[in-house]
Amino acid sequence: MKKILLLPLTLLFGLATVLSGCGNQNTEDASGTKTIHIYQYKVEISGALAKLKVEYEKTHPGVKLDIQSVGGGSDYAASLKAKFASGDEPDIFSNGGYEEMNLWFEYMEDLSDQPWVSDLVDGAKESISRDGHIYGQPIGLEGYGFIYNKDIFDKVGIKQLPTTLEELQAVCEKLKAAGYIPFSNAFQEWWVLGNHNSNIPFAHQKDPVQFLQQLDAGTAQIPGNEKFTDWLNLVDLMVKYGNNNPLTTDYNTQVTLFANGKAAMMQQGNWTQVQIDGIKPNMNIGLMPIPINNDKQENDRLFVSVPNNWVVNKNSPVKAEAKEFLNWLVTSDTGKHYITDEFKFIPAFKSIPTTDKQLGPIGSDIVKYNEAGKTLQWVFPRFATGLTKDYGSTIQAYIAGELTRDEMLEQMQAEWVNLQLR
Repeated sequence: MKKILLLPLTLLFGLATVLSGCGNQNTEDASGTKTIHIYQYKVEISGALAKLKVEYEKTHPGVKLDIQSVGGGSDYAASLKAKFASGDEPDIFSNGGYEEMNLWFEYMEDLSDQPWVSDLVDGAKESISRDGHIYGQPIGLEGYGFIYNKDIFDKVGIKQLPTTLEELQAVCEKLKAAGYIPFSNAFQEWWVLGNHNSNIPFAHQKDPVQFLQQLDAGTAQIPGNEKFTDWLNLVDLMVKYGNNNPLTTDYNTQVTLFANGKAAMMQQGNWTQVQIDGIKPNMNIGLMPIPINNDKQENDRLFVSVPNNWVVNKNSPVKAEAKEFLNWLVTSDTGKHYITDEFKFIPAFKSIPTTDKQLGPIGSDIVKYNEAGKTLQWVFPRFATGLTKDYGSTIQAYIAGELTRDEMLEQMQAEWVNLQLR
């Protein structure tokens, strides 16, 4: 994939360094206490991180954690650029790897010599590695599909999970007849559509990475591609059987609608477990694949990846302390407890055991599918920077009736070409 926007960012950050100085100006106070500034976008764990901060500072005198969480409805990428441009650089920040790694590579510390690297599970390094070196600590595995309410399914007599689009439609009809909203859709959120939903037809290609290369070379097209036609059938079904006003429904409303038992399904992943638990503890739920056609074997897979990494700013004046914190996070009993019990993350480390009780039902289903090798890729982290936001807007326009099917696919093709050439 082509790398974009690197020169403008370099110039912008270089100017900011001249004007504001390099890095945080308040890293060490008069008493000698050092502060590690952490900037991250997993807003669903912000409460747990606040508790972890207290635990860490108790056992590490002379070090404080300043943790800022920006995400959900806010634009993390734009806010991170703004922080660097102002000279207020974090010491540790989130990075999704692949194209995002290319964008921030000049600020990323090589972590290849860290003790936790040899403990990573297979495949966890790929998105954040270059030339045999690793530049981030994977936060864990994540997966998504349709989260479903098992109690509602039992109540309306759904004995088997749908594995084809026809079966999914039949399930929706049963749910609707029983007075339930089949899908809780948060289509106000560009990332729900632009990241996870638009990923579906790309991941279903025979060789997703090769398909991206063919799009770059002009030897493949989005319009006329069978998997994109299948995907649009799914989108239409989700809209038809979804909540009213999906384009003005945000993430929090989506999860609340589902957790309160008004909707039976929602397209989300294991990052929602903490919020669901906060609304209705011990909810009887599961995660099932998203069918896009009537091929049972093709559909019986979940989307699983390592979508996020902790990276250390190589210009940080507290690099040693930042590395020590990341090492503590994945090797200490306290850090492991937070990863599994509090964050509900599926660890990317062999030495961190988990139980179904720790992960919750969504994470447990992801582990089962992953261990069985029944997974599909997260392809969108390989997209050119900004493309997923464009795709989110384009799909919103289609749902609003402003674009026809053909117009939407033509626009997605044009957006791909335009961003690759920018």
